[in-house]
Amino acid sequence: MSTDSPATPPGDASSSNASSSDASAFPFGQEIAWTPDPDTIAASNLRAFMDAHGIENYDTLMERSCQDVAWFWDAVLEDLDIQFYEPYDEVVDLSGGIERPRWCVGGKMNIAQNLIDKWKVDPETKAREAIRWEGENGRTRTLTYDELEVQACRCAAALHELGLEKGDPVGLYMPMTPQTVIAFLAIAKIGGIILPLFSGYGPDAIATRLQSAGAKALFCADGFTRRGRPITMKENVDEALTACPTVEHVILYRHLREADAPDVSMQNGRDHFWADLVPPQPDLHETVEMDAEDPLMLIYTSGTTGEPKGAVHTHCGFPVKAAQDIAHSMDLGPGETMYWMSDMGWMMGPWLVFGTLLNQATMVLYDGAPDHPGPGRLWQLCDDHGVTHLGVSPTLVRALKPSGTDPVEQHDLSALRAVGSTGSPWDPESWTWLFEDVLGGEKPILNYSGGTEISGGILCGNFFKPLAPCAFSGPVPGMDADVVNAAGKPVRGEVGELILRQPWIGMTRGFWGDEGDERYLDSYWRRFEELWAHGDFAAVDEHGLWYILGRSDDTINVAGKRLGPAEVEAALNADEAVAESAAVGVPDEVKGQEVVAFAVLNDSHAPSGDLRERLMERVTRALGKPLRPRDIRFTEALPKTRNAKVMRRVIRAAYLGEDPGDTSSLEDPSTVEAVKAAV
Repeated sequence: MSTDSPATPPGDASSSNASSSDASAFPFGQEIAWTPDPDTIAASNLRAFMDAHGIENYDTLMERSCQDVAWFWDAVLEDLDIQFYEPYDEVVDLSGGIERPRWCVGGKMNIAQNLIDKWKVDPETKAREAIRWEGENGRTRTLTYDELEVQACRCAAALHELGLEKGDPVGLYMPMTPQTVIAFLAIAKIGGIILPLFSGYGPDAIATRLQSAGAKALFCADGFTRRGRPITMKENVDEALTACPTVEHVILYRHLREADAPDVSMQNGRDHFWADLVPPQPDLHETVEMDAEDPLMLIYTSGTTGEPKGAVHTHCGFPVKAAQDIAHSMDLGPGETMYWMSDMGWMMGPWLVFGTLLNQATMVLYDGAPDHPGPGRLWQLCDDHGVTHLGVSPTLVRALKPSGTDPVEQHDLSALRAVGSTGSPWDPESWTWLFEDVLGGEKPILNYSGGTEISGGILCGNFFKPLAPCAFSGPVPGMDADVVNAAGKPVRGEVGELILRQPWIGMTRGFWGDEGDERYLDSYWRRFEELWAHGDFAAVDEHGLWYILGRSDDTINVAGKRLGPAEVEAALNADEAVAESAAVGVPDEVKGQEVVAFAVLNDSHAPSGDLRERLMERVTRALGKPLRPRDIRFTEALPKTRNAKVMRRVIRAAYLGEDPGDTSSLEDPSTVEAVKAAV
């Protein structure tokens, strides 16, 4: 079986007219660290898919999946057993242009029927655990597929009792609990539109999204616990709803334990306790028939300017792409267990729900900090819940690495087959620590990158291809990806823009309320003709391995030399004093831009002029004198989202004293002040 690098995307790499000065100092072409196991390949979901279609090897699959998208996605729908009330006439209609494909044309379905309803007649899956939940205080709860279906029916009946119906947007402002998933499924079941909201949002961010969506109802919790401290939520809802007249009903789940739970205000006629409304409902409730392209979910993304954008996803879109990535690239199968650290307000929360339930697997939900009360909590969760697939961010690994291997060695991780990673680029030292000291040098790190508008990944590691530190195996099957220069020509061995040449079933259908699709087209389709420009800075090395080096709008251009923030950060993070770092480009009259970096130090090190100079020299040695930073500052913390993505645009704005734009996704807004106070 072939383990060669992925097939080269269309285009002649030799046609590049990029300057050699664009060559990156990031460690491309490192030694291969992991090679696939032939027995694992032979038993994989993807091998079974290939055998069913007479496809000999991975490269042939990639070529066919990109050249014949109609065949491929029709085959994926069959492979995932996506059931329709009425079959579709054609899998994709491109008559409106590559930017506006229509999928599963004429098909009638509801994804809730595929997620929970259809398992009622499968005794094995019906009895399988769908959810394993653990709270920060150690409380646990499990729900089988059968129990989850009953709870979703009761919740759907409650929504119908309140007058909610097909097409009504319903918000979800809740921590990661079983009730969040129950409500999520219930909204889909009645034909409503799911509106996930980050559990750390304040009133303004909640109001902006509810207003934009025209939400009719909202699920919320009274609060949650983080690092042993109760965090309340209902007050934020009450303040937000003063500006949201369309919200007619609020369903409140009392999540905090009674000893921790403060009194909550309830508005007569609008607010309902979950415990009063949902449990008395009947165990059976109809699932509403929908057009395959009816809206299922709005996920709002934040930008540097303007209001957040509501990416529209459909019943036959996001769930299918999420499940395909999980089945084909990550090889999750029935009875296996995935824990991917996220929040339901970020795309990886819905991704986890759709992907596990469509693949008859178990999801782990943890409602707490992954390093509380100590650095072993993450590994304890994997041990206790038999996690086979773990999803982390490189930022979290960098935070856990200084604690060494003792917290890891105290737990049995033998069930773990792979670790997935997303959220930010790797540095080689942290990748190597995870691979060698946690995974024993035997199990792959499935680096994963895509986005909310993708419904999953463009690139991913897999069980078929060798891996080097920080690398991706290549594009996910069905994703016709390439790296191009500013002229749109393919490049290899140097940095360029990540693009897509063909549509895929999970692509967003546009932005909610975007008249004429102008904002959608501006965001992705008008940079290059008939190419989706994703906004990531990427490269492919001589082995055919792919790298993501950060957002291309984070690109630093020093006197014509393009630099990815990850290159600077990799050099800084290699120093024993540095826990994590972030690099940004700032204006310079002569060079156009210069590099300014911010470093968070490990506890055993303190800021000093000598340390700053040492770090300056380290970056200079790695990248060359022309790219020596203007300044390196020491900060107590970096602004991050809850899923640990470092917000470089916010850092840059704080340094320059500019408006940072939408900061509602930050886990801790005080980190902006920490950057301003950096020394």
